[in-house]
This record gives sequence, structure tokens and C-alpha cells, in this order.
Amino acid sequence: MYKFKNQQFRVLGIIPSRISSKRLPRKPLIKIGSEPLILRVNRLCCESEILDSVLVATDSEEIYELVIKNGGNAMITSSNHQNGTERMAEVISKKNENFDIYVLINGDEALLNPKHIEVAVKTLIERKSHASMLVCKFKKRNSPSDFKVVLNAKNELMYISRGDIPSEARNKAPFFLKAYHIMAFKKQTILDYSLMNKSKLELIEDHEHLRLIENGYKISCSIVDSESISVDNENDLKYVREIVESQNEKT
Repeated sequence: MYKFKNQQFRVLGIIPSRISSKRLPRKPLIKIGSEPLILRVNRLCCESEILDSVLVATDSEEIYELVIKNGGNAMITSSNHQNGTERMAEVISKKNENFDIYVLINGDEALLNPKHIEVAVKTLIERKSHASMLVCKFKKRNSPSDFKVVLNAKNELMYISRGDIPSEARNKAPFFLKAYHIMAFKKQTILDYSLMNKSKLELIEDHEHLRLIENGYKISCSIVDSESISVDNENDLKYVREIVESQNEKT
């Protein structure tokens, strides 16, 4: 139970995880350190002090059985979903237990900080948004597997792109802001999302949350200090493994 200014909120963490991946086959089962990626992400989420429960939503019996065998919670969801938010919507529609806030944690955020989950939830509540997203400073250029974002003066999400934004065609940017995929949602936002068609910009950029922006929903952001990247290709995998190995050597 998350307590904030004399209010209490029940919070469910949902980790979408699909078995198929074009760039990294069977990605959730790839070892990061001594454990499969999906078990690492699940474990880190369970370390959060504000989540009442954590659930892996997957289309794979193999992932489901692995999570259950290791003491986690999981649900089989449709293989037809095209993104994690659609998978999340199925969980919400089927799960009888009601929560006040639902947090989506991408199943490939291997370097997530459990404390950042509270930042996402607090941002949602304080800013009275439809959803919230974490972002972090990022200096890598020409990296289409990393989603860059631009914010307005209120730190609300204006746009998401695989390209480098803002453009450096005229002036150099000191850094970009990258999406760090820990997002908190009100239940109604997800239910609304599930009824929307894919939006024009979403079809171009291939990022599901442009659908919310294009339909006028407010996504508030908080900038946090993080090395986290989504594990999307072999270079990402190498980077994450090196970070984890370095962390293990220090402990």
C-alpha cells in the first residue's frame, strides 16, 4: 500500500513479456549475470516497497512456468498483442482484484532501480495526470532502438521518437532525454487505450504511447539518474552485462 499525503493507493506492477523477438530470439530467457532477464526484472520489481503485487503478463507457457517455479506471479495473455500496454489492458480486464494504480515495467529494463517505481507513482498522483513516465539523460547519437523524448515547460511529454530529438541540425544539444520504461497509469487510462486505434505517429515511430499523446492524454514525466536501457539488440545486451558484472564485483 502506497501512502501519500494521508491517502492510500493499492499499486500493481505489471511486467509484459513476450517470447518472440526479431533481434534477440527468446530474449526474456537470456541470462543477465546468473539469472534469466525476466527473473531479474521480476526480482527487482519485487524489491520495490510500494508495489502491493507484481505480475508477469506473458504469451509463453515457458516464461509462465519459469516465473511460477521461482515464486513469482504470472498470467498467460494473448499472443496477438502488439505491445506491452495492450497486454496490460488484458490483465486489468480479467483481474478481479482492483488496484488504484497500475505500473508498467518493460520486461527488458534489466538495470531498473526499484526505488524509481515510487517516483513514477508519485509523479502520477502529484501531477494529476492520465499517466506518468520516467526519463533520463542520454548522450548516444543515432540509436534508433532507444526512444528519445521532448518535454514541455511542465515536464509533460510532447513527443517520442526513435530519432535524435530535438534536432541538432542547427545547434548542438548538451544531451537528449531517453524514455525509461517505468510508467504509472490510472485504470481508466488503460481501459481507454484498449479501445483506441493505432494513431498516425505511432504507426511511423512504432511507440505505443504516442497513441495517448495524439488523443490528448497528459503524460507527466520525472527526470531520474539512471544507466538503464531497454535490452533490444546484441550491443545493448553486452552493455547491460558489463554493468551488472561491475555491480557484482563491488558487492
